[in-house]
Amino acid sequence: MEPNVRFWITERQSFIQRFLQWTELLDPTNLVISIEKIEKSRQLLLTNEDASRGDLEDKRIQEAWKRSLSTVHPDNSKLIPSPFRPAALLPFTAPMVFLSMLPVKKLKSMILPQVSFYTYSTIFNLVNGNASYDRRPHESVLLGAGVIASSTFFGLLPRLLQVKFSLSTVLSRNVIPVLVLAQLSGMNVVASRSLEPMRGIEVMDKEGNVIGYSRKAGAKAIKDTATSRVVLFGSSAFIPEVFSYFFKRTQFFLQCPWSLWTLKLSCTILVMGLMVPVSFSVFPQIGRVSVPSLPLSCFCPLLSD
Repeated sequence: MEPNVRFWITERQSFIQRFLQWTELLDPTNLVISIEKIEKSRQLLLTNEDASRGDLEDKRIQEAWKRSLSTVHPDNSKLIPSPFRPAALLPFTAPMVFLSMLPVKKLKSMILPQVSFYTYSTIFNLVNGNASYDRRPHESVLLGAGVIASSTFFGLLPRLLQVKFSLSTVLSRNVIPVLVLAQLSGMNVVASRSLEPMRGIEVMDKEGNVIGYSRKAGAKAIKDTATSRVVLFGSSAFIPEVFSYFFKRTQFFLQCPWSLWTLKLSCTILVMGLMVPVSFSVFPQIGRVSVPSLPLSCFCPLLSD
């Protein structure tokens, strides 16, 4: 059995345990681990079928699990490209979220942040999405291009209206962009992984044996992942806006107006730094779905989406 799948099936964890584990898996050093080290770790796990994360006496097992879970896709056992590993989500998207929420003077200044954010999000979802069903390369390319174009268009739409009609209320400048970003982050997951509920994903018994495909499991995986993305990016955009709103009313801001952007960027990074592991921990990596009166363990990755 694939080691990562075995891990998620056997290690039943609470939200707190999952959160603490994700803080390890999101370590930035996981982006630069050599292929040789990853292969050695995988070989160690494959030759130790009974190895569990709780083997505190064996530091090698602990490190092997960390490397495997953070760099290898559990469905196809392939190496995840470094820019799209779980640990890359924060450093790549935090600046994009910050730039996307800046006040708009000209629409051109918003095109690059929006395109960059939704392009990265779409590719991240496709790379880390469930890979247990048949999907041709050209389908992924066409689907991804369509999702990027539509997400960018709807992301720019409220900004376009704001510039065209010179809207300057708190609702149009701060509230609506946050709501749009949060909702489109969830819809981006639904659209980029739309083939999963159509074709079904693998379901397994408690021993990890594949017993078929389930559209219901695919729909559940997408629903849980989309919810976690809405929580992640909605919180990461909303909280800095709240802080900025009150900061603008302080004497310090009147003396140093440039400090607003420093505060907002720092707040965005801090909030995302907390919310990334939270969003990945909200739902367990292995979900349960009922198929004709049989409770089956189905692999529904959230992050690997």
